[in-house]
Amino acid sequence: MKPTIYDIAREAGVSATTVSKVINNKGRISEKTKAKIMKIMEDLHYQPNVLASAMKGKNTFTIGIIIPDMNNPVYSEYLKLIEAYGRELGFSILICNTNNDPEKEEEQVTLFRQRQVDGFIIASKFKNDEVLKELINENFPLVLFALERPELSIDCVTIDDFLGGYKVTEYLLSLGHRQIGVMTEDAVSSLERVKGYKRALSNADIEYSEKLIYQSETTIERAVEQAGKLLDNQDRPTAIFGCNDVLAVGTIMAAKQRGIKIPNELSVIGFDNTFMCKIVEPQLSSVAAPLGEMGRKAMDLLISKIDKTNKLKQRIKMLPDLVIRETTARVYGKEGQ
Repeated sequence: MKPTIYDIAREAGVSATTVSKVINNKGRISEKTKAKIMKIMEDLHYQPNVLASAMKGKNTFTIGIIIPDMNNPVYSEYLKLIEAYGRELGFSILICNTNNDPEKEEEQVTLFRQRQVDGFIIASKFKNDEVLKELINENFPLVLFALERPELSIDCVTIDDFLGGYKVTEYLLSLGHRQIGVMTEDAVSSLERVKGYKRALSNADIEYSEKLIYQSETTIERAVEQAGKLLDNQDRPTAIFGCNDVLAVGTIMAAKQRGIKIPNELSVIGFDNTFMCKIVEPQLSSVAAPLGEMGRKAMDLLISKIDKTNKLKQRIKMLPDLVIRETTARVYGKEGQ
C-alpha cells in the first residue's frame, strides 16, 4: 500500500499541512524539519499525487473562496491577501463570484465540492441559508470572512462594524456636523455600521432621522443616483458616511454634479480603505480594517478545521481605524461647537 501524506506527517511528528508546505516548497519551515520530512519521504518512496488523494477522499490542499460581488474593490483586497497566505501555506485557491444570487451560491458550493476542495471561506455575504446550514450540519470546514452570523454556530473572522460606524459618527460630530447622512447597502455589515452611527448620535443627544438613510446597490451608478436623492433633500446633510468606499465615491460624484464643494460644503467618509480612496479627488477618508491579519487568521482557522486540530468554534473580531484624508473637515463657517 502506497504511503500517504498523513503517514509522512505521523512519522515526522508534524501536521499534514507542514508536509504539504515542504512538498510545495511554501511557507516558513525550518531546515531541520524540512530535511527530516524529505528523508522520511525518500525512505517510504512517497510520490505526492494530489488528484489521487482527492479520489480517495484525502486532502487536495485546495480551498474555495466565495465572494458576492466583484464590483466592490474590497473583495480584490480580500482575495489578494488570502490567496498569497494560502500559497505560502501550500494551498491552492479557487475563487467564484455569486453576484448575490442564492441559486448561484448553491451551484458554486456544489461545484467546489465536486472538485474536492478541503474547505470554504465565504466573504461578506451569503444568502442561501439552507446551503449554509447543510455545510454546518456536515461539519464541513468553513470560515466566514468579514461576515458574522450570530445565530449560527460557525467560525468567523470579522471587523467590528458597529465600532467602525460609531467611530465615523463620533469623528464627524467632533467636526461640528449634526446633520449626518448615511449611504448603506443590503448587508449585515451595513446594518451594524448604522447601529454604531445611531449609538453615537444618541450619546450626543442628537435625534436619529430615517430621512437621512439611503440604501443603494454597490455600483457607482446606483450610488450616484441614491446619493443625489439624499443631497436633494430640503434639509441637506453637511456630512455623509458611505458604508463602503464605492458608496462614498458615488456620493462625491453626486456632490460634484450639484456644484457642492468637498470638504468645505460637504464632508464624506467611506469604509474599507480600498485603493479607490487615493485615486479620487479629493482623496477619500475611510475606515481601515487590518485585512492582512484578518486573512491570515481566517486561513489558520480554516486549516485547523481541515486538520481537525481545533474543534472549538471561534468568532474573531478585529478593530477598525480611521484613515483621515481630504474629504472631511469642520462644518464650513463653524467652530464645531
